[in-house]
Formats: sequence, C-alpha cells, structure tokens
Amino acid sequence: MEVVYIGLGSNLAEPAEQLRQAIQALAQLPSSQGLQVSSLYSSESLSPGQPRYTNAVARLETELAPLALLDALQAIENEQGRVRAERWGPRTLDLDVLLFGDRVIDEPRLKVPHYHMQARAFVLYPLAEVAPPGLRLADGRLLVDLLAACPFEGLERLA
Repeated sequence: MEVVYIGLGSNLAEPAEQLRQAIQALAQLPSSQGLQVSSLYSSESLSPGQPRYTNAVARLETELAPLALLDALQAIENEQGRVRAERWGPRTLDLDVLLFGDRVIDEPRLKVPHYHMQARAFVLYPLAEVAPPGLRLADGRLLVDLLAACPFEGLERLA
C-alpha cells in the first residue's frame, strides 16, 4: 500500500455536492483503504470570470499503480459530468494526483508531485490537514516550507 494525496475541485453544478459525491466514489476504489478528507475550502478561480472553486484534499492508501489510479479518477470525473472543453475551464469535478508515496513520476499523462502545487493555497492548506507533520515531498521539499511561502489569502474554510 502506498499513501496518495488527491486534490478535489469543482466550480459547477453545486460544487460542494460534487465533492461529496467524489469522496463517496473514492471510498469505493478497488485495492484502496483508509480514506481521510480535509475540510472544504472556497477560493477564486485561477482563470478570470469563472465561479469560485470548492476544493479539498483526500488521503488514501492504495495498491493501484499510478496510471491505474489516474484512470479511476478520470472515470469518476466523467461519471460526474466532467467535460474537457478548454484547459483551465470551469468543471464539475477535477481530481488530481498530488503525491504518490515517495515517487517522482514524469509520464506524459501524470506528473507527481503535481506541478504548481507549491503556489496553490487551495492545495497546500487542505493537504496540511490530512498529511502527517513534517511531510516531505518526494522531490525533497517540506510541506511546512511550502505553506510558509504560500499565504492563506483568498482562501475560505467552509463549515
């Protein structure tokens, strides 16, 4: 079993409900257990003119291979109406593999640690809720250092 961290995001079709449905689907993934989920957070979209996003991070132990996990996550996205019409466009659901054990993965379909996560408060703060203290990313960076360099600005923790 490897510990993986998955970023969840939505800004269409009742985003909080989209995340709740995705969490239920993650709990049903084969060869996986120990699901933990952060609080939900609201943040502005990185693309101008889009609705606010609702985000969270899930921690999961899995025996799935990285690309098999990616395929399973994309199937969940598709089941929830994800349409890939434009890059960084609005979406019903976005599931991203943030960290996969202590692996650095550089495949055409999957880059881990997830690119730009170090600059995204909506990833780092929920990740800190479900990660152990002192989490070190596979590339050597410490989560606490990434948090110190990424202000909480524009992020709202939801009840």
